[in-house]
Amino acid sequence: MVNMNAFAIIILIALVVDVLVHLIGNLLNFGAINLDLPSTLQGLYPPDVYRKSQEYLRANMKYSTITICSQLALLLVFWLLLNGFNWLDQVVRSWNFTPLVNGLFYIGILFLVYNLFMLPFSIYRTFVLEARFGFNKTTRHTFVLDWVKWLVLEVVLGGLVMAGVLALFEGTGVLAWLYCWLMVVAVTLILQYIMPTWIMPLFNKFKPLEEGELKEAILNYLSSVKFPIKNIYVVNASRRSTKMNAYFTGFGKNKIIALYDTLIKNLSVQQIVAVLAHEVGHYKKKHVIQGMIMSVIQDCFIFFLISIFINYPELYIAFNMTEQSIYAGLLFFVLLFMPIQLVISILMHALSRKHEYDADRFAVETTEDPHHHIEALKKLNTRNLGNLTPHPFFVIIAYTHPPLLQRIQAMEKVKPKKAT
Repeated sequence: MVNMNAFAIIILIALVVDVLVHLIGNLLNFGAINLDLPSTLQGLYPPDVYRKSQEYLRANMKYSTITICSQLALLLVFWLLLNGFNWLDQVVRSWNFTPLVNGLFYIGILFLVYNLFMLPFSIYRTFVLEARFGFNKTTRHTFVLDWVKWLVLEVVLGGLVMAGVLALFEGTGVLAWLYCWLMVVAVTLILQYIMPTWIMPLFNKFKPLEEGELKEAILNYLSSVKFPIKNIYVVNASRRSTKMNAYFTGFGKNKIIALYDTLIKNLSVQQIVAVLAHEVGHYKKKHVIQGMIMSVIQDCFIFFLISIFINYPELYIAFNMTEQSIYAGLLFFVLLFMPIQLVISILMHALSRKHEYDADRFAVETTEDPHHHIEALKKLNTRNLGNLTPHPFFVIIAYTHPPLLQRIQAMEKVKPKKAT
């Protein structure tokens, strides 16, 4: 039986509140479903596509609700009924390895169990939910390969980072949190740099965009806004899904533009340029740097708090641990930190939505006409069955982008710079 001390009560409340917030959001969003296209949205969606988008939303809300509740049930059963955290710790300690190796096994086993638990949910989403609405193009072979590759990457890269964190906390004293923070910052920057050339090609083929009207239009636009980048690739995303997207990734000489082949197939040249102009806007407005700086500050704050709380015996008592350890303390702190993380995520979502408006404005101002950007967003939302009428509360807790109608209304008020 778990000792229900203050830490245990706080963590239980944190878990329940986090789940309740998301379930309330799902419920309100579910209640906002309307299969008939509202008169204010006429022209944005064909009525039949709008109905399908609402059915897709309903299916996603049900899936999300079941997933959230299942995750909570797994944690509570493992913690409160099975006393699993202490049991696993005693098993790992019986192997007589060093504390660092014990920690890697302890966290690695929990990570593997969680991923195996979530695997059926991922299979259902890919081969049932997404397939039902015509999105899925992933074969069983591709799905298995993707899952294995991600698992290996997370074990190798995550294991190296975790080994560094454990070693630093075990051997560098009171400033361990500072050294851990600096190490994580360095690893993050390295991963951002190598992502386009070493990691992403493991999952998709990146083919240089062929010479022609589209490439010429993109390069002309990039030149006009003084954004020097020539690494433009087409991603074979259609082998997994019919959904459309485009993005920038990497930095420095390794910065690339990636266009889904589905995007090229369904959007006009001007519309694709407008989509890229939006992404360029994020760079020009320093949104990427701001996001990295805020992430770095957050990591610093988290590691400092970890250095404090891993020394509290009451934190381990809350999980019935018979012995204290750095690796268990790191895991328990994540659960303790959940209320703060929820608030941070809501604030970060709000900032992200503001950045999206800013990037939209930049795109309109530099491409002379909002028409192409608006039409591109309409096609993206139509093709991806985006929800036009999300509940405001759900937007607050879950949306990194503003709803389509609000984005269109904001863009229609912008005057293109080149036209003035």
